[in-house]
Amino acid sequence: MKTRWIKGLAAAAAVAIPAMLPLSATAGPTLDAIKSKGTLRCAVNSGLQGFSAPDAQGRWTGLDVDYCRAVAAAILNDPNKVQFVPTTTQNRFTVLQSGEVDILSRNTTWTSSRDSTLGSVFAGTWFYDGQGFMVKKAANIKNASQLNGATICVQPGTTTELNLSDYFRSKRMTFKPVVISDLAQIQQAFFAGRCDVFTTDISGLAATRLAAPNKDDLVILPDAISKEPLGPMVRRGDWEFYTIAKWVLYGLIEAEEYGVTSANVDKLKAESKDPQIQRIVGNTGDVGKGLGLDNDWLVRAIKAVGNYGEIYQRNIGPLGLERGQNALWKDGGLMYAPPLR
Repeated sequence: MKTRWIKGLAAAAAVAIPAMLPLSATAGPTLDAIKSKGTLRCAVNSGLQGFSAPDAQGRWTGLDVDYCRAVAAAILNDPNKVQFVPTTTQNRFTVLQSGEVDILSRNTTWTSSRDSTLGSVFAGTWFYDGQGFMVKKAANIKNASQLNGATICVQPGTTTELNLSDYFRSKRMTFKPVVISDLAQIQQAFFAGRCDVFTTDISGLAATRLAAPNKDDLVILPDAISKEPLGPMVRRGDWEFYTIAKWVLYGLIEAEEYGVTSANVDKLKAESKDPQIQRIVGNTGDVGKGLGLDNDWLVRAIKAVGNYGEIYQRNIGPLGLERGQNALWKDGGLMYAPPLR
């Protein structure tokens, strides 16, 4: 009896051990297509300062734009090999599902329904936000509890629209919605007085206020009525590309934590003896192989756009928003990368 039990245990171990051995990544359909075309197709906001917007020369800039450039650098060795596809709040998921783009990087809130019912999956949180309200200073409104009966501009097909209804219902207040899909049009409606209040993510309010002709006459109320973790999405089931998208995001956060920047990454690669920096710059370990890339994938991404802190300061800094929740975990924020090893 004991002999049979030992033989059975040995057989089970023989089956289990191969399953625990490390496996090399195999290229999935999205990664194959990106390499074949030589271009990463990235869905972005059509114009939101700080996140994704074309400048006067037509070059796209922003936090979400830089993330796509980092992915392109990691895969294609060129941060400029990105086709940016402007999308609305209503068609952004469709263009990803249909295969028109490879990745959606468009200030999109991570929710359970979006993560489970759209045929796509979030690669991580790229920016922690919350929904707020902006009003005219002349209205002398100090907080959201004074908005009962207000006319409020809001974009359809967003978590903002649902949060707005939930908040007013929970507070037993009423409001009159002005629903407009296009961001530029809804901003103009607010500026022109068609609504008393504009509601969206606080970062979006800051961007709108910065671009307003009378920004000193506008006030963002102190209330944040929701949690809005924003991040990139990829199609569900293509786990090889999902893993790359996820680890580019985490790699840029890890680079900030260890002080690896666009300016010093080459020097650290040549000289640093720090074990974790050695892994970040690809001198030790074999993270790239597991991703289906070479070991310089993260070096290329960092050189192209900088680490997360550099990206944040360049794009979100001009909006006047403090790092807050988007600071590294060791600085009191929520930005935390799993170990890169």
